[in-house]
Parts: sequence; structure tokens; C-alpha cells
Amino acid sequence: MTGTALIALAVAAGALSPNMAVGHWKTETRNGIVDIQRCGASICGKLMTSDGIVANPAMADTNNKDPALRGRLLKGLQILGGFTVDGDHWSGGSIYKADDGKTYDATVTIVDANTLKIRGCIFVPLCKTQIWHRVP
Repeated sequence: MTGTALIALAVAAGALSPNMAVGHWKTETRNGIVDIQRCGASICGKLMTSDGIVANPAMADTNNKDPALRGRLLKGLQILGGFTVDGDHWSGGSIYKADDGKTYDATVTIVDANTLKIRGCIFVPLCKTQIWHRVP
């Protein structure tokens, strides 16, 4: 491999920094917007808006399996957390799905500067993947 090819490879590898996950992301469903920030050594994500929240800003977490949590607002609710950085992705974390009130094992992979791949699993191989796009 030539020196130029090695430099290009190193630049490309460096371009996929795990910090690129920080920002506002549009989900595949219900026009959700999730704000992902650094939380210590990890990342966490809060639901900022969705079609449901726009229609009802007081929308609560009514499907939560814990009755004590069913009154909390979905707007601002942390739905991602507990991740460990592993190269160009975050693993070992979880994602909360308000539609069914369940929490799933999750990974967040940086595809490029404007695209994330979010994978949630009941257990492997029972997983679902969404592609989220960066919004300003």
C-alpha cells in the first residue's frame, strides 16, 4: 500500500469519530427528533418531538410497563443510554420504545457525518434497525 493510500485510509478512519453521533437526529417513524449528547464517557438521547408530541405536547408514557412511570412526559424523555464506544460505533446500550413501553439492547453506528444506524434487539438475531438522519 502506498503512503498516499495509507494517509487516505487514516483520514477516512478518523472521519468516523464516535463523537459524530452528537446532534439532532430524525427517526424513521413518526417524525421523531432525538437529541444525542455526550453523557460522561457515554452518549444519551432524549426525544425532543414527534408527530404525537406535536399533536399533544402533554403526551405521556402511557405504555410503560411500570405503572408509576406512565404519567411522565414523552417530550424530553431519555430513550438512549448506557453505551460504550467501540471504534466507529457505540454498543452495550439500550433504547426505550414508547410505543410498547419496552427497553431493548441497542447499538449506534456512525455511517457518515449525517447518518446513524440504530439497532435495537430483544436478543440477537431478533433485532430491528433504523437509519436516522441528522437535522439542523
